Amino acid sequence: MSVETRLTDHVTTSADDTDRYAAALRRAETVAAELRATAAERDRANRTPRAEVELLRGHDLLQVQEPVEYGGDGLTYAQASQITRVIARGDTSIAHLIGYHYAQTRIAPLFGTPEQADAQSRRNAGEKLFWGGVQNPRGGSDLVLTRDGDGFRLNGRRSFASGASLGDQLSVTAVFEGELVFVSLPAGRDGFRALGDWDNIGQRLTDSGGVEFDNARVERSEILGDDPLTGRTLTPYQTLVTPHWQLAFVNFYIGTAEGALDEALDWTRLHAAPWETSGVDSATDDAYVLQTVGELRSEIRAAALLADRAGDALQHALDVGPSLTADERAEAAVAIYEAKYLTTKVSLAAASRLFEIQGARATTSAYGFDRHWRNLRTHTVHDPVAYKAREVGDWTLNRRAPEFSLYR
Repeated sequence: MSVETRLTDHVTTSADDTDRYAAALRRAETVAAELRATAAERDRANRTPRAEVELLRGHDLLQVQEPVEYGGDGLTYAQASQITRVIARGDTSIAHLIGYHYAQTRIAPLFGTPEQADAQSRRNAGEKLFWGGVQNPRGGSDLVLTRDGDGFRLNGRRSFASGASLGDQLSVTAVFEGELVFVSLPAGRDGFRALGDWDNIGQRLTDSGGVEFDNARVERSEILGDDPLTGRTLTPYQTLVTPHWQLAFVNFYIGTAEGALDEALDWTRLHAAPWETSGVDSATDDAYVLQTVGELRSEIRAAALLADRAGDALQHALDVGPSLTADERAEAAVAIYEAKYLTTKVSLAAASRLFEIQGARATTSAYGFDRHWRNLRTHTVHDPVAYKAREVGDWTLNRRAPEFSLYR
């Protein structure tokens, strides 16, 4: 499995930085190859991906964004997103988990106090924590935080919560006195229950079922940010939280397409037969197979380059820091949404058209090649890409920026 990933240089300043990034990509390649070898079997089994999370942990991929002095690799978010893409070449579900994990570990620097962000960073690096998320605002009831003496109580239910039953730490969005707050909770908190009800056609190994909180205790130190908790206006810099997630989506979509094409080409070289009227002895010489391969490779390559541009745009905005303007935030977000639109369309088309290269025998259930389309279709309908195209159009035509939400 080749890694066609450029080493971004907008933050890299030394040979050591470049070497650490390259080493992390090689570790990700190793993990992706191992996942790819068993992906179809594990997809059918639909088991909670505990072993897969331990594989990520064992290859030191969970703490790559933390500072070197704390035990991480000091990678930027754009660089970490490239690791998400590499993992997706082996297994889209596990790329979903690590992509969300990378985004969730960046919430404290955006919303927390410097002390909270530093403490979480030290723990992430030292303990190699895996983060589950309870952040999807759709489905179930609101998670509501209320005061309880010197602390708080959390109640409510969410229908989708990727990695929540596996997380060493949970990143939770809740409503407190009518306003959004971000909460960081350790695993095992009394009153938290994962429902174990995830059984969808795709992304089957993302542990994305429902969860509920029943009077779970929350300490003030576990709510990110300074007092007061309400009445604060989010800065453009803080609202980069949503583009973090969207860039993760972009990269595991296009990574899936890259891996699926490589897998299809390998199978075609070994097993495919030419069509009876093709006039050639090998499927690899069939003119229509060659045309389809060329079209798909070109489209996937173009979408990957747009995804790279999106990562650079977000990283530039993050590097600007708290002084980021609303227009600068919009430019970064729209760059990601452009990539979201194209990677969605290209990856779904590629996952379907691969059978035109391989032929009818590749539809045998034992191969599990249909999982690529099922994975992509399942995730992409949770966040309809038509809305991203509309947001790009509104910014392009009217200079109306996407209004912040957990989806924009």
